[in-house]
Amino acid sequence: MSIKNKIKTFFTMDDEYEYEYIEEEVTSTQPNQIRQTSSNVIDLKSVKASATKMVLYEPRTFDEAQQIADNIVSKRAVVINLQRVNHQDAKRIIDFLSGTIYAVNGVIQRIGAQTFLCAPDNMDITGSISETLEEDFNKGW
Repeated sequence: MSIKNKIKTFFTMDDEYEYEYIEEEVTSTQPNQIRQTSSNVIDLKSVKASATKMVLYEPRTFDEAQQIADNIVSKRAVVINLQRVNHQDAKRIIDFLSGTIYAVNGVIQRIGAQTFLCAPDNMDITGSISETLEEDFNKGW
């Protein structure tokens, strides 16, 4: 073997190695999954599973604030009616939930005299409820 061939085999890759090609079969993990092609077809089961939930709470003590916060962290909107809580506990609950809302980049809105909506960042809240309507209702309209 000449020096030229030795240098060529040193710097280039000869077919000394054997390559084994393995074809893997692609299987779906979900048996009822509909494959989406270029058309705009959506599986309704997946839409229902991804729908967000709303939870209603009417706490009686401050101790229930942790359960409400757990729902917010789990990406569920929560409507809280504070009519059955004394004023000091209601303020503590709103302060606690405000911190939770801040942590998840959510929104808290007053929707009634003692009713609040806490929504995580995956929900968009549009519109507002006017305070004057609440005053007119309290006057007897």
